[in-house]
Formats: sequence, C-alpha cells, structure tokens
Amino acid sequence: MRRRTAHWAGTDEDEKDAGPSEPYWERRLRPKDLAAVAEVRAGLRELLARWGAPGRARTAELLASELVTNALVHTDGAAVVSARLTGGAAAPAKGRLRVEVRDFLSRHPTLRPVPAAGCDSGPGPADEARIAATSGRGLVLVHALADVWGVRTHAVGKSVWFELDAQEP
Repeated sequence: MRRRTAHWAGTDEDEKDAGPSEPYWERRLRPKDLAAVAEVRAGLRELLARWGAPGRARTAELLASELVTNALVHTDGAAVVSARLTGGAAAPAKGRLRVEVRDFLSRHPTLRPVPAAGCDSGPGPADEARIAATSGRGLVLVHALADVWGVRTHAVGKSVWFELDAQEP
C-alpha cells in the first residue's frame, strides 16, 4: 500500500510507502453507475465506525458523494474510490481520513464560486443562473468542509482527494 503526499498538482512520483497497519478501503466503480454513490457512502460510514472514528462520517459521506458523482457524471469511464485513516493506527479517533476518487480523464475540475443571492451589488444574469442551478456545487462543498483537498495528476487521469481529521475539531 502507498500513501501519496498531499499536493494540489501532485503526480504519481509524489508517493511514499505507508505503514502496513494503516486501515485502507477501496472500491472500483463502473462507468455511469450512480447507484454506487449510495454504496460508497454506506461503505465509508461502516468503515469509520469499524475504525472507531465515526466523528466526521456525515461530512466524509457528503464530500465522497460529491467527488464520486463528479467522476461518474463528467467522465465516460470507470472510477476508483479509496479511503485511508493515517496517523492513528493505535488510536483511530486521533487519525486523519483521506478519501481519494480517481478517474481516467486528464482534465482537472474547476472550482466555480457560487454567488450569494441578494448580495448588495446585485448579481448579474450569469450569477442568477448559477444561483438557480441544481448542480455545480460539489467542489464548493469540498472546498468549504474539507480540512484540505486537492487534485493529483497520474500518467492517465487524475485523483481528486480530501482529508478530514477523524474527529470534529
């Protein structure tokens, strides 16, 4: 098993060996299989409970759902989701959760700010459309709720990842 160094634009070269005692979970997802999103949430929730680190399960489920959905909706291929609890093998509640979703499309996602409705300067027509949109907020949520997140480039494709302290701050 390998642990990847947290870089915004890291590569496969940014890897180092992880200890064998670090809990790890991985699931391969079929192309366009949106039913897998609920399965990933359930698997992550079970995994965190089993590790004794359920404190951030709801946030982890939400963020993983967003990244998995993005990978399945915005690509035509398969994806792989993995989760690892680091730094807390002896006491998981003190560890850090890292969830990574890999797809095989090289294009990086774009964080698009969502304008606030009713702002003093008055949003323009494009802002009004974004306010009313029913999608496009996944990375905004990841950016707001994750302790740290980023994108890592592979020889083929990329991984979008986030990290959370295992327990609420």
